[in-house]
Amino acid sequence: MPEAPTTCSITNIAALVTNDPAQGDGSPLGIIEDAALVIEGDTVAWVGPTHRAPAADQTHDAGGKAAVPGFVDSHSHLLYAGDRTQEFNARMSGRAYTAGGIRTTVRATREATDEALAATLAAHLREMRAQGTTTVETKSGYGLSPEHEARALRVAARTPGMEEVTYLGAHIVPPEYAADPDAYTALVAGDMLDACAPYARWVDVFCEQGAFDEDQSRTILTAGKAKGLIPRVHANQLTHGPGVQLAVEVGAASADHCTHLTDADVEALAGSSTVATLLPGCEFSTRAVYPDARRLLEAGATVALSTDCNPGSSYTSSMPFCIAIAVREMNMTPDQALWSATAGGAQALRRTDVGRLAPGCRADIALLDAPSHVHLSYRPGVPLVAEVWRAGVRE
Repeated sequence: MPEAPTTCSITNIAALVTNDPAQGDGSPLGIIEDAALVIEGDTVAWVGPTHRAPAADQTHDAGGKAAVPGFVDSHSHLLYAGDRTQEFNARMSGRAYTAGGIRTTVRATREATDEALAATLAAHLREMRAQGTTTVETKSGYGLSPEHEARALRVAARTPGMEEVTYLGAHIVPPEYAADPDAYTALVAGDMLDACAPYARWVDVFCEQGAFDEDQSRTILTAGKAKGLIPRVHANQLTHGPGVQLAVEVGAASADHCTHLTDADVEALAGSSTVATLLPGCEFSTRAVYPDARRLLEAGATVALSTDCNPGSSYTSSMPFCIAIAVREMNMTPDQALWSATAGGAQALRRTDVGRLAPGCRADIALLDAPSHVHLSYRPGVPLVAEVWRAGVRE
């Protein structure tokens, strides 16, 4: 008979955030004080007060640290090459961000080797993991041809730890199609999709002035759904536009950015299963207006937080940093921001196994060098993540 999985008990946790309202204090965070957690194999087997913890094969003393679910970063752009430092420097000197800056990265990415793309992706995943992120989504979108989009997605699909991969051929219209964007739309929804679909779970589109209009976006998302991909939408980032309504219409898992919303947009999100994914690092890096998360939450919408880590408009891999900004600038409470960076991100990825620390969930844990999760926003910029466990393994 096969051996039973090894069990490990993490004890002496000052405050354990489970994101299970049935646990602990009964809040949405389900906080258990003076807690313990038992891991069996790669899964959480038990949570509760330390004095009631069952025996385990191994014991790890958390030393009075707080424990939170590993962060779920549901929106990033890590498949790229090149550098946009000069663009950032210029923007900080007064030039507004536009989608055109993406073309700089497209040129560099097309010229890069597979090995260079893989090395950049792996480096950013390590950086994210060290800051407590245990689940990451990333997108293509810097190749913009069937050949280059497909090879970027192949690189992602074979990279350890890269679980959620999104086809974003509809990032911008490349220069060679500038005179005929409808022809590029047909390519994205046709031959490029055929080449990329085997390596992706999701299909995304930048529905925005200067990128893809409503009809073009619908064409691409509908074609992706027909191939078995689940829609996501870059929606309402730069202007009020049709992106959010389109996301709800096509049953997208998430509408991302949501910076400029009408009351009708908020109502549509609140009445749907589409998650509003907010990306505060982008507004921070571009000096743009921040979305009002509280407006969405009070309407009943589900909100996720993500880094939008990319070389142009949000070059941060830090979910703790984004939590701090969301609390300071987007009217979120510390509890709301943490939930959105964990359970909210999991909902945006339609995952039930991550973003929570309850029996049956994957044992993805961030131990904080602090007695409470509130320190993530109380002490911005301080490296509070002391230990990271992913799938039951301490890293």
